[in-house]
Amino acid sequence: MGEEESRIGDELSILVLTAERLRVAVDEAESFKTECGEVGKQVDRLAQMLRTLVRFVSSSSQQVYDRPIRRVIVDVKKNLERGFALVRKCRRHNIIRRVCTIINAADFRKVINLLESSNGDVKWILSVFDSDGDGSFGGGIVISLPPIATNDPILPWVWSLVASIQMGKLVDKIDAANQLGSLAGDNDRNKKIIVDEGGVSPLLRLLKESSSAEGQIAAATALGLLACDEDKMNKEVEKDPSSKLYRPLKSSKSNVYRDIGGSGSRTGNFKKERDNENPEVKHELKVNCAEALWMLARGNVANSRRITETKGLLSLAKIVEKEVGELQYNCLMTLMEITAAAESSADLRRAAFKTNSPAAKAVIDQMLWIIKDVDSPILKIPAIQSIGSLARTFPARETRMIKPLVEKLGSSNQEVAITAVISLQKFVCPENFLCAEHSKNIIEYGAIPLLMKLIRNVEQQMQLQCLALLCYLSVNASNHQQLEQAKVLTVLEGAERLAGLQNMELRELVSKAIYQLSLYNAGSHSQMLSYVGP
Repeated sequence: MGEEESRIGDELSILVLTAERLRVAVDEAESFKTECGEVGKQVDRLAQMLRTLVRFVSSSSQQVYDRPIRRVIVDVKKNLERGFALVRKCRRHNIIRRVCTIINAADFRKVINLLESSNGDVKWILSVFDSDGDGSFGGGIVISLPPIATNDPILPWVWSLVASIQMGKLVDKIDAANQLGSLAGDNDRNKKIIVDEGGVSPLLRLLKESSSAEGQIAAATALGLLACDEDKMNKEVEKDPSSKLYRPLKSSKSNVYRDIGGSGSRTGNFKKERDNENPEVKHELKVNCAEALWMLARGNVANSRRITETKGLLSLAKIVEKEVGELQYNCLMTLMEITAAAESSADLRRAAFKTNSPAAKAVIDQMLWIIKDVDSPILKIPAIQSIGSLARTFPARETRMIKPLVEKLGSSNQEVAITAVISLQKFVCPENFLCAEHSKNIIEYGAIPLLMKLIRNVEQQMQLQCLALLCYLSVNASNHQQLEQAKVLTVLEGAERLAGLQNMELRELVSKAIYQLSLYNAGSHSQMLSYVGP
């Protein structure tokens, strides 16, 4: 029995003592004996069930799911104490105490109703934990409503499902995980309840330890749906060190990488079982694991860092290279989220995307392959975004990613073209230390004519993105002849008068670009006059 089970067992034992104390007070009552007798009947039933629950918790060979027990303990304690306070007033007192103590039958009705509710709550818990009726955890899913959750029927359903995943037989674990995933998919409130009630840890354990591909698929699917709300997931993972969620999270992720990478992570009989599994089932497991990984990485620097620390980058890059369809897409989206996290975290950038890192090189190679050779906008867009997110990791001499991005400015798919515009902005914005060098390379690869054409053919909101890139290039490389040849200054002067140019930051950027180009053009014109002579 673990420390948690010991603590919950102690709290239940205290409740048993409180019930026995109330039973003694019932026996000592001198007034309202009939009503006190009804209280005594309720207490006897309650005490018996509490003893059964103590025995179950104390003798359990596995970690007990205690969320519903803890919730019920609070109410049972209050109701027993309220009953004791009332019954104690019925003992023999002197005449003054008797006159000052005013109680009536309505007080007893309230207490009896409360104790009936406590009996119902504890009976429900026993039905969840002992659904086989033999004193061991039955694991069956109980769909009934205890009094404590009358106003929220989802809560006991979640409790029953989580208990089955944590403590049940494999078939019940799988069924419960599927039902939990279905609940999570219904609405955000259900997700919050599942996370708040400790549903994440048992799912991670099922994903990590299950010898069944069906069980892993069910767990991965549910986790993927829950991970859509990453803030709640993270709070649950971090808030309670005693729940040991961090290590299962990290370990399960490591196994996910191995599972979706096809290397397998265990030996012996389990490896033989895995090899003999239906290829379609194995593929579905990989797809669901990859999607869960994507959801876990989305918008989360800490999770993204853990992925990179467990060689996840290399596994994901290999899958992007070798697979097709949903598995390839899910892994690509995971990589996109990791690169986005690296863009916002200098520490992650330095640790995971070093210039000489084989894993980082593999990721970049696959992104460039998709951008150049794969005819699918759905794949090209996240690949282009990923290269843009890594813009600050590339040295000035590293130009192999510039040309493919520039070429996509001329894509017939406007979303691809605008995504390329936004990614190129990250190479030439002031936050990039090498913005001047990158600007020169972008212009040399023919960006200006493509950009000018794109400005004319897209809607106004997209025009503003193109305009920002054009301004950065003009500020960083104002002396480049291609800018003058394309009459960029004239375009920017026209854009400055656009009614739609209401963004103050962009207006300032346009003005700065006009100023830089005007200085260069004036200087160039003076030099030409001086060269020609009078």
